[in-house]
Amino acid sequence: MGAHGDHKKKREPEKNRMNNALKPHKPSKKARTEVKNNFSAPSEMVTSFHVEADDPDFPRGGGSILSRQEEAEARAEAEAEFESEQDKSRRKKKVTKRLLKDAEDDMGSLFGEGITGKLPKYANRITLKNISARMKLWGIIVEINQKDVVIGLPGGLRGFVHAEEVTDILVNCGNKISEGCLLSSIFHIGQLVPCIVLRVDDDKKDGKGNKRIWLSLRLSLLHKGLSLDAVQDGMVLNAQVKSVEDHGYILYFGVSSFTGFLPRSERDDGHTTAGKIMQCVVRGIDKTRGVVHVDSDSELVSKCIIKDIKGLSIDLLVPGMMVHARVCSALENGIMLSFLTYFTGTVDMFHLENSFPTGTWKDSYNKNKKVNARILFIDPSTRAVGLTLNKNLVNNKAPPAYIKTGEIYDNSRILRIDRELGLLLEIPSSPAPSPAYVSIFDVSDEVLKLEKKFKEGEYVRVRILGMRHLEGLATGTLKASAFEGSVFTHSDVKPGMLVKAKVIAVENVGAIVQFASGVKALCPLPHMSELEIAKPPKKFKVGAELLFRVLGCKSKRITLTYKKSLVKSKLNVLASYADATEGLVTHGWITKIEKHGCFVRFYNGVQGFAHRSELGLEPGSEADYVYHVGQVVKCRIISVAPSRRICVSFVTSLKRTSDDGMVKNGSVVSGVVDRLTPTGVIVNLTKNGYLKGTLSVDHLADNNGQATLLKSLLRPGYEFDQLLVLDSEGTSLILSAKHSLINSAMDIPSELAQIRPLTVVYGYICNIIESGCFIRFLGRLTGFSPKHMATDETIDNILDAFYVGQTVRSYILNVNSESGRIKLSLKQSLCSSPDVSFIRGYFLLEEKIVAMQNSDVKDFDLSWAKNFRIGSLVEGEIQEIKEMGVIVCFKNHNDVVGFVSHHQLGDVKVEVGMVVTALVLDISKLDCLVDLSLKPELVGSASAEVTKKKRRRNTSVDLKLHQTVNAVVEIVKQNYLVLSVPEYSNAIGFASVTDYNIQKLPHKHFKNGESVVATVGEVPCSDSPGRLLFLLNTDGLENTNSKRAKRKSSYTVGSLVEAEIVNIKPLELHLKFGFGLYGRIHITEVLEDGESMKYPFAGFKVGQLLNARIVGKGTHPFNSAKGKNWELSIRPSVMSGSMDTVTSCIGEQLDFSVGRSVIGYVVKLDSDWVWLSVSRSYTAHLYILDSSCEPNELEKFQQSYNVGQAVKGCILSINTEKKLLRLASERLSFNAVVNHEMDNRNDEKIPSEHGLQQFSEGDIVAGRIKMILPGVGGLRVQIGPHLFGRVHYTELVDEWVPEPIGGYREGQFVKCRILQISRSAEGFVHVDLSLRASVISGSRHNSFDRFENIDDLRPNMKVQGYVKNVTAKGCFILISGAMDARILLSNLSDGYIDSPEKEFPVGKLVHAKVLSVEPLSKRIEVTLRSGSMPDKVKSTTGSFLDLHVGNIVTGHIRRIESFGLFVTIDKSNMVGLCHISEISDEHIDNIEACYRAGDSVVAKILKIDEERQRISLGMKKSYIEDAVGVNLSHAVDENHVTDNYNEGASSMVDALLVTQCNSDLSDSGDSETQSEHGRKASVLPLQVSLEDSENSDVDGLVTSGQDDTKENEGATKKDRRTKKKAKEEKELEITACEERRLQNDMPRTEDEFEKLVRSSPNSSFVWIKYMAYMLSLADVEKARSIAERALRTINIREEGEKLNIWVAYFNLENEYGSPPEEAVKKLFQRALQYCDPKKLHLALLGVYERTEQENMVDELLERMTKKFKHSCKVWLRYVQSFLKKNKDGIQSIVNRALLSLPRKKHIKFISQTALLEFKSGVPDRGRSMFESILREYPKRTDLWSMYLDQEIRLGDVEVIGSLFERATCLSLPPKKMKFLFKKYLDYEKAHGDDSTIEHVKQKALEFVENSLV
Repeated sequence: MGAHGDHKKKREPEKNRMNNALKPHKPSKKARTEVKNNFSAPSEMVTSFHVEADDPDFPRGGGSILSRQEEAEARAEAEAEFESEQDKSRRKKKVTKRLLKDAEDDMGSLFGEGITGKLPKYANRITLKNISARMKLWGIIVEINQKDVVIGLPGGLRGFVHAEEVTDILVNCGNKISEGCLLSSIFHIGQLVPCIVLRVDDDKKDGKGNKRIWLSLRLSLLHKGLSLDAVQDGMVLNAQVKSVEDHGYILYFGVSSFTGFLPRSERDDGHTTAGKIMQCVVRGIDKTRGVVHVDSDSELVSKCIIKDIKGLSIDLLVPGMMVHARVCSALENGIMLSFLTYFTGTVDMFHLENSFPTGTWKDSYNKNKKVNARILFIDPSTRAVGLTLNKNLVNNKAPPAYIKTGEIYDNSRILRIDRELGLLLEIPSSPAPSPAYVSIFDVSDEVLKLEKKFKEGEYVRVRILGMRHLEGLATGTLKASAFEGSVFTHSDVKPGMLVKAKVIAVENVGAIVQFASGVKALCPLPHMSELEIAKPPKKFKVGAELLFRVLGCKSKRITLTYKKSLVKSKLNVLASYADATEGLVTHGWITKIEKHGCFVRFYNGVQGFAHRSELGLEPGSEADYVYHVGQVVKCRIISVAPSRRICVSFVTSLKRTSDDGMVKNGSVVSGVVDRLTPTGVIVNLTKNGYLKGTLSVDHLADNNGQATLLKSLLRPGYEFDQLLVLDSEGTSLILSAKHSLINSAMDIPSELAQIRPLTVVYGYICNIIESGCFIRFLGRLTGFSPKHMATDETIDNILDAFYVGQTVRSYILNVNSESGRIKLSLKQSLCSSPDVSFIRGYFLLEEKIVAMQNSDVKDFDLSWAKNFRIGSLVEGEIQEIKEMGVIVCFKNHNDVVGFVSHHQLGDVKVEVGMVVTALVLDISKLDCLVDLSLKPELVGSASAEVTKKKRRRNTSVDLKLHQTVNAVVEIVKQNYLVLSVPEYSNAIGFASVTDYNIQKLPHKHFKNGESVVATVGEVPCSDSPGRLLFLLNTDGLENTNSKRAKRKSSYTVGSLVEAEIVNIKPLELHLKFGFGLYGRIHITEVLEDGESMKYPFAGFKVGQLLNARIVGKGTHPFNSAKGKNWELSIRPSVMSGSMDTVTSCIGEQLDFSVGRSVIGYVVKLDSDWVWLSVSRSYTAHLYILDSSCEPNELEKFQQSYNVGQAVKGCILSINTEKKLLRLASERLSFNAVVNHEMDNRNDEKIPSEHGLQQFSEGDIVAGRIKMILPGVGGLRVQIGPHLFGRVHYTELVDEWVPEPIGGYREGQFVKCRILQISRSAEGFVHVDLSLRASVISGSRHNSFDRFENIDDLRPNMKVQGYVKNVTAKGCFILISGAMDARILLSNLSDGYIDSPEKEFPVGKLVHAKVLSVEPLSKRIEVTLRSGSMPDKVKSTTGSFLDLHVGNIVTGHIRRIESFGLFVTIDKSNMVGLCHISEISDEHIDNIEACYRAGDSVVAKILKIDEERQRISLGMKKSYIEDAVGVNLSHAVDENHVTDNYNEGASSMVDALLVTQCNSDLSDSGDSETQSEHGRKASVLPLQVSLEDSENSDVDGLVTSGQDDTKENEGATKKDRRTKKKAKEEKELEITACEERRLQNDMPRTEDEFEKLVRSSPNSSFVWIKYMAYMLSLADVEKARSIAERALRTINIREEGEKLNIWVAYFNLENEYGSPPEEAVKKLFQRALQYCDPKKLHLALLGVYERTEQENMVDELLERMTKKFKHSCKVWLRYVQSFLKKNKDGIQSIVNRALLSLPRKKHIKFISQTALLEFKSGVPDRGRSMFESILREYPKRTDLWSMYLDQEIRLGDVEVIGSLFERATCLSLPPKKMKFLFKKYLDYEKAHGDDSTIEHVKQKALEFVENSLV
C-alpha cells in the first residue's frame, strides 16, 4: 500500500500538468469532456514512469526490484483505485449539479404573499424561465432602433418594444418622418420607463433557442383600472404628451375618463414634443372637468412617495413608484420588505442600497428598519413584487456606466464570494469604481470550488462581458481564453479586417458564422461566392472554418464576405465617407444597375455612383449586359461631395484627350450609321472619325411614331446631315436627330448661368417619377417639373401625359443657384409653340422616310407625285363606291389610289366608271394615296386659275406670315388637319392638332366643315412645292368641353386687366374682370414700400373701374363658386415695372431683415397684441409693451388701433417657417435694433432665445407690474411677452420716503430704464430695472445723495436705507441695489432695545452714519447711535488702556446666546464675551437656565483685541480665586494684536495676514454675502483651520454630545491636556508681544527691527512685522529677503513658526509676484520640502479664498481631495467651498468623500456637512443627512442636539415639534434622556405656551415612571 500511496501522490501533480497541457484555447464543454475522457489513456504510461523512477541507479544484474507478477498486481490495484476515485468524483459532480439545479429552480420561482404560507428562502428575481405575459417591469432604454426600442430589464434581461407598442395616441409631427426618427424624439438612451410583458417568443435568429421578450409601453395597459377617484395629490403618474398648447401640455394617462395638464415653466427646455413619455406629480385634481394638474420637476418627482390609499390594489401599482418600506427578514440572496400596509416584496442582492455589498451585508438590514424603495417588477399572477434599494434608482436616476464591454481590468478586487454562484468584484474604473459580477461558469475553464480558489480582498484580472444596465452591474469573466484573440466583442470588429470564423448554420439567406470569442456574424448569400448563386455553395458546411473579410458592423450586426476578390484584395479599404479622397483606387461591388449608371457599395455601408460615362462601355453597349449585380469591381474615386455623394469610375487608368479633338455640347455634327443596337444607333462622326456617338430611338424624331418607323428603315452607311451633341461619355457622344432641338441648339442652355426665369426653352424628358418629370438640356443640366406644374388639368398618372425621351418646351419658374436646382413648368398654357416647327419637322421627316424607303425598294417610283400637287386639279375614274367614300383610279398611274370622302363629294352624284375632275387636298407618298375633293367651290376656285399658272401660285403667296385667317376643316388626319381658306381662293394648308408637350394627351376632335381660326406659320416659296402651314389658335389645342376654360386661358400671371370693384373689405378689394373671373387686391398691394397712408382704401368705391396686374393665383377663395380667384396688384412699380419686378411679386421674394422698417395693416386686436398684415403671405404682431413706453398711451392701447389702419414698425425677429414677424413701435426700439445690426454691440446684447435681442443696458422700456414682492423685495415687472425684470426697493422713487412701494399696484403700466442684464450659471437671465425719474431722464439731481459704488463711501458719511432683515444680533439695511450695510445690535440705539424686531420692522427707513468700509470684502458697517463718531471711537480706544489681561472686573449681563454671555463692564461702555466654555468649571448644557439678562457677574479679562475692539472674559471660579494664574485653555488662539505705529505698515500687515471667519452676527438667509464677509477678521496665517472657519457652536455641540458618552471620556480628557499645554506655550509668546506693544515698545526703524529679530529669532510674529514694515516703504525685494532670512534663521524644530513665515510669504507673492500665480506655485513647491503638506495646502487654500481666486481654489481643492483623501478636514473645506458658490451636485462630492474617508470619520463628516447645508446650502439635504446617520446611530444625543439646534434656528414650529417628539420617544439611558427632555422644555419655554410646556413635563414624567417599572 505504501508503494501504491506513492503512486497516488505522484500521479496528482502529473495529472495537473497534463490538465494544463491539454487545456483548450477555446473554452467549450466539449473540450472539457474530451480532456476528462483522456485521463485513462495515459494512466499506464504514468504508472510505469514512476515505477522506473524509484529504481536504484545501478541495480545488480540490470533487473527490476519487483517481479513481473508483482508489477502487474500493483498496476491493476492502482488502476482500480483510480477508477473508484473517478466514480466518486463523477457521483459528487452529479449531486452538485442536482443541488445547483434545485437551488436554481428555487431561486427562479416567484413567491407572492399568501401563496405558500411559508417564508420564502430566496428573494424574487426575474429570469427567462419565470417571466410571463401581463408582468409589469421597470426598465431602462439601452437602444433606439428604427423600428423598435431595446430595454434593459431586471436581472440583465433585454426586452423589445415595437414602434406600434410605444404609444396609444397618434403623434403628428407636421411632416413625414420615419419611425426611427419618431422614436428618437420621444425617448433617449438611459431613460427609465415602466413596461408590461406582451409575450415571450423563441428567438429564431439565435441557434441556442433563447427567448425574446416583447414589451409594451402603452399607458392603457400599464394604468388599466386607474380611475380619477384613485388619483391623489402627490401621486407620481406616467403620462404622455398628447398635444402642445400655448400655455402648457395636454397629457394622456392611458384612460379616457380624465386627462392631464402640465403648465409651461421657466425650466422647460423646449424639447417637450407630442408623444413624449414623462413622469409627473399630481398637484391638483379638477373632478368637474376631469383634469389632473401636474408638475414634471425631476427633483420633485424623485422625492414623492406613494401614500397608503384606501382600496389600493396590486393592479394600480406601477413599476418605478417609490414607497416607504420596513425590513421583515433577511433571505439567502436578499431581504423581504413590507410596504403600503398590505403588501410585501423582496429585494434581490444586486439591488441593495450599497452597490458593493460584502459578505456581511445582512448586518445592515435589521428587522423593522425603515427604508425607501422603488417597485421593480410586479407579477399579477403570483402577486410577487420586486423592489430595489439602489441609490440611483431610488433617486429616479439611471445608474452610471463607467465601463465598456470588452475592457480588461487587471486589479479588480474580490468583495464577496457567493458559494456555487459567483464572485462580486470592484472594478477600478474612472471616475468611480464599478461593481461587476462573475458567474461561476465564467470563473474558469475548469469546474472548481470558489471558496478554495479565491479569497475576499484578492485582486484578479477580469474582462467585461456585458452590462446589466438597470442595476449598474457589469458581468465579467476570468477565463484565460477570454483574453486571447483579436475579436472578443462587437466593438473589436472593424470594417475591412480579415477574420477567421466557423460556420454554425447555413440558411437560405446566408451562413451564420461564429468567431472564437463567441461573437456571431452573417455572411449573406450574395457574398458567399463571386458568381450569382441561388443556394449556398458546398464549401459552407457546419463546422468549416473559413477566412472572411468584414463588410460592416452597425448596431451589433456584423456582415462578412467570402468573395475571393475582396478577401484577397491588397487595395485600401474604404469604410467611411471621411476616407474617400479623389484618386483613391479600391474594390467595391455593384448593388444596382440603372440605365444612367451603376450603384456601387463599399465597406460599412458607404455607397458611390458610377455614371454611365464612367463605366468604360463601348458605344451601344448597355450596363446590364456588361455587368451584373454583386460583381466586384475596381473603382477610382473621381469626386466627393459634402452631401456624402461619391462619384466613382470603373476606368482606373487616366487617359488624356486633346481639346482639339473634343466636340462641345450643343454643336451640330454629321455622321454615318455604323451599326444598329436594340436601343439605338451607333454613329461614326464624319469629321472626327475616331469619335463615335449613340443615337437612341427616342432621339430619332420629335414624333414617337415616326422615330420607330425611322429605326426600322435605318441601315449601316446611312448619313445624317445634322446631329446635335447632347452630352459626352468619354470618347462616346450622346446625339439627337430631332428637328426641334437642332433648330434651337443655340438657345438650349448648358450651364446654370445661362438659364433665365420666365423664359421657355427646349429640352427632353430624361426621367419620370411619381411626383414629376426631369427635363434634360445640354450636358447634364437638368430641371424638374412637379406633377402639378406639368399639365393644365389634373392627372392621376404622369406617365399618361409624357414619355421618356419626349421633346418638350419648358417654362423656367425659378433657379436656385446655391443648390443648382431648376424648377420648371410644362403646362401648355405657358409653353405652347409660337410657330409651326412641330408640323414642319413632321413633314420634313416624312420626306426623309419616303426617300429611305425608295432606296430600299427597287421598283418604288416617286415620279407620280409631280403630277399630284396639292391644290391642283386631276382627272380620274370612279372605281368603287364604299361606305367611307369613293375610290378613284388614274389612267397613267395604276399604283396611285385616290380617295374622296363623303364630305368632299359636295352635291355631286357619282357612279362607278364616271370620269371626274377633283382637287388634290393631300398626298401620302408612302402609301401612294391621294386625298381628293369634288366640292364645286373648291374645284371651281382651282379651275378659274388653270389658265393662269401664276395665279395658282400667287394664292398662297398673297398670304403673309403671322396673318390670322378663318379656315375650314376639310380633312381630319391623325396628326394634322387639312384646311381651306375661302377668303384666299380656297387655298389649301395644314395645321397640327397637337404640340410638343401634349403629344400623349387627348386633343380636341375636329369635324369636317368646322370653321377654325388659324395663323399663317409658313408660306411655300414660289419656286418650290412646299406646303402652306398654319398654327391654330390656343383654343384649338385645349381639351375642354366648357367655354369658360377657353376664356381663362387668355389670362396668365403678369397680364394686365381692367377690373370693376364689387366689394370693399377692411383688408382687401374684391374685383370682377373678364368673363366671370374674380380677383382681390390685398391692402399691401396698393402703395409702395415706404409709403404710408392711414387707410389705403379710403379713395375707392364700389363700381369703380381700375387697371391691375395679375401677380398670382388666389389662395383665399372669396368667390370660388363663380370662377377662379386671382391675386391682383395696383402698386405703381408693378403696373409700370419690368418683368423682374413682376417676377419678384409672383415669388413674393420679400427682403425682411431685423431692424428694417415695415408697414403693416391691422387685422385684429386682443388684450395684449395687435395682429398686422405686411404682405399677402406674411403677418406680424405687435406686443402692447412694444407699442410705446408712455404709461398713459399703454392704458389706451385698445383705442389706438382699428382694423385696416396702417402701422409702421421695426422688425425685432423673423419666423420664416410660420411667416411671422414681431414688430416694435419705430419710435420705441428702432434705434436699439439698428445699433444691434450696425454697431454689432455683441458685448451688451443678449441672445435672442431669451427675448432680449432688442434690449441693452441703458434702454428706456415700458413695463407692467406683475407682482409686488413681499417685504423689501421690490417689484416684478414684465417688459416682454416672456421676459420679466426686477425693480430693487431702492429704485422705486428718487427720494427716501417711508413707504416707497405705496404708489404702485399690480397691473399698472410704468416707464423704466434697464440698469443691468446678467445671466446666471444655470442659464437664467436677470434684468435689473429702475423706476426713479432721475434715472429715466438721465439727470442725477436728488434731494438726497445716493451711493451706487462702495468706493464712494467714507467713514462718518451719512446714509439712508431700508431695513432688510432683523435678527437678535442686529440688522441689515439696503443702501442701494448693490450694497447692504450691517448694524450691530450695540449700534442700533443709544439705549437698550428689548425687541429689535418690533423697533425695526422690515422696510423701515433709517438714517445712519458709516463706521467702516472694506472695499475688498464689500463690507459696510453703520450705526444709528447719535453723537460724534470720531470722538466716540477715540474714547472707546482710550478705555482699553485702563484694562489689562488678568484684571478682575464686574458687570451685568447684556445678552444671552447659545455660545456664551455678553457682559457690559461697569463704569465703561465696553462689552465683553464670556464663551460657554469659560462660564463655569462644570459643564453647562443650558445657559438660559442659569443666567438672566441684567444679572450682575464677576469676570476675569482673558484677552483684549484693540484693533477689533473685542474683550474675552472668563467667569470660572478658579479664575476668580487664583487671579494671578494664567489659564488660557479655552481662549481664542488666533488673535494677535498689531501695533498702530504707522497706518501704511498696518495696511501691509493686513495684506500678509489671512482673513478668518468669526463674527458676532450669524448668517441670515437674505444677507448671506454680507454676513459671510462680516465674519472675517485678521489672524495669523498658521491658525487657519477648517474647524475654526466653521461656527464655533457646531463644534461645541459635537463636544457636548460626546461628553455624554462614557467611552469617549478618557480620550477627551487626554486631548484636552495636550491642547491645553500647546495653547499655553503659544499664549506666553502672545502675552510677551502684547506687553511690548502696551509699553509702546514697537520698533519704528529698520535698525530697531534688526535688534528685535536678534533678540527673538524664532518669533514669526516679529519677522512678519518686519516684512510688513518694508512693504509699507514699498520695498518688495527687501521684504522677500527678510522672508528668506527668517526661513533660514528660525529653528528647524519650530515648525509652526516656519509655517507662519511661509504663509506670509505666500501672501506677499500673491500680491506682488510677477505673475502672481506662477510665483506662488514655485514658492509652494519649495515649501512642500520643509513643511507638513496638509497644513501647507490648507494655508494656501486660505490665501486663495481671501483673494477670491475661484479658479485656483477649485484647482487646489481637487488636488487636495486626491492627495489627502482620508482627511475629513479637507473634504469639509471642499464642501464648504462648493456651497458658497451655490452650485448643484453636492451629493456627488459627499459620495466621493464617503468612499475615501475611513469609516470612523463618516459620522463627523456627515454631521458637519449637514450643518453646512443648513447654514449655506439646502436645508432639506441637511435633514436627509441627519436622518441617515440617526438611522444608523439613534443613541447619539450629540447628533440629536445638532439636528435640533439647526431646526430651531430655521424656526419651523411643526418640524421642531415632531423632531422633539421623535427624540424623546427613544429608549436611551436616563442621563441622555434628561438632556433631551431639558432641551425640549427650554425650547417650549422660549417659544411655546403653557399647554406645550405642560405636555413636555408630562411626557418626561411618563418616561420616569416607565423606567422605574
